[in-house]
Amino acid sequence: MRTGISTACLYPLELERSFQTLLSLDFRLFEVFLNTFSEFTPDYLRQLRNVADAYGAEIKSVHPFTSGYEGFLLFSEYERRFEDSLEFYKQYFDAANCLGASIVVLHGQRDYANAGISEETYFERYATLYALGQCYGVTVAQENVNKFRSESPGFLRRMRAYLGDTCAFVIDLKQAVRAGQDPFAVCEAMGERIVHVHINDNAPGYDCLLPGRGTVDFQRFREMLLGFHYQGDLMIEVYRKNFSALSELQEARDVVQQLV
Repeated sequence: MRTGISTACLYPLELERSFQTLLSLDFRLFEVFLNTFSEFTPDYLRQLRNVADAYGAEIKSVHPFTSGYEGFLLFSEYERRFEDSLEFYKQYFDAANCLGASIVVLHGQRDYANAGISEETYFERYATLYALGQCYGVTVAQENVNKFRSESPGFLRRMRAYLGDTCAFVIDLKQAVRAGQDPFAVCEAMGERIVHVHINDNAPGYDCLLPGRGTVDFQRFREMLLGFHYQGDLMIEVYRKNFSALSELQEARDVVQQLV
């Protein structure tokens, strides 16, 4: 395991400025949050990759800005829109290839209480997207997200049982807490299919804090991951409002580094 950070920590600072700022803090492993269409044009991506290469940095994962619309694009009753969206998501896979990233993060279906598709259809749609990503050498990984279908450990467990080796997961501790779920139950549900971790902390009354600022039992979390033979990294992901000084990100890195 290695320690990394998401550019989302500095949102809404523009991506290239966020990336440069985090590089200046000596981070070298990244999740890149693409925030708009112009940020996955070939010229922009090449410039970002050139900066990464100049610093000896690695971009591990890509987070689509369309994550909030995936229910509409990929998991609605309208089959043709799903097929068209598969073509659209190829742009994310191309972007991942350009940046050297191996993971694309998926949120999935929001407001699922009135979903027009069954769980089985959701799983099959995901499997199609997963297979398409594999053609590009990219793993599409389902994240647990508050207010999305994936907030439920039961759903994640059924997804893993249905798809077996043809699925992958991102666990985000803060998203579990926001959904009123036990992060360890979410981890257990994902099991050996976890390929990526968004690490953060929490405490009573605070669902998202920098690692080391809350009460999460990180040693227990680490042992659980190792029990699932986890081979991925620990990516710090919080919101800009969760810290005051940039030096706090470096302090959080020191905390996470003790787990790797």
